[in-house]
Amino acid sequence: MPKPEDIYCVAAEWLVQPGQAETVRRLLKEAAAAVRQHEPGNLVYTAHQSAEEPERFFIYEQYVDQNAQLTHRAAPHFQDLVLGQIVPLLAERKTTFYRLLL
Repeated sequence: MPKPEDIYCVAAEWLVQPGQAETVRRLLKEAAAAVRQHEPGNLVYTAHQSAEEPERFFIYEQYVDQNAQLTHRAAPHFQDLVLGQIVPLLAERKTTFYRLLL
């Protein structure tokens, strides 16, 4: 188990273009399955869709360290599903990085 101070966290907030929420939802499910199957450095990968605004998504990720998160970003499934297919459907995208405290 990694030391808590090494765990690298990502919080992403997305607003998708009108009419694209269902496509992004489907692609996020594919991305999450690929992360869980192919990335041993990933501890948590959860995607959420707003109950009030279906076009708004929140993704929370935890990695054993920052290098594991960089490996995630270089992975073929991230490049294809997230950068190649999802990002072009977004109206807004914000990503914030954190370190675990406790």
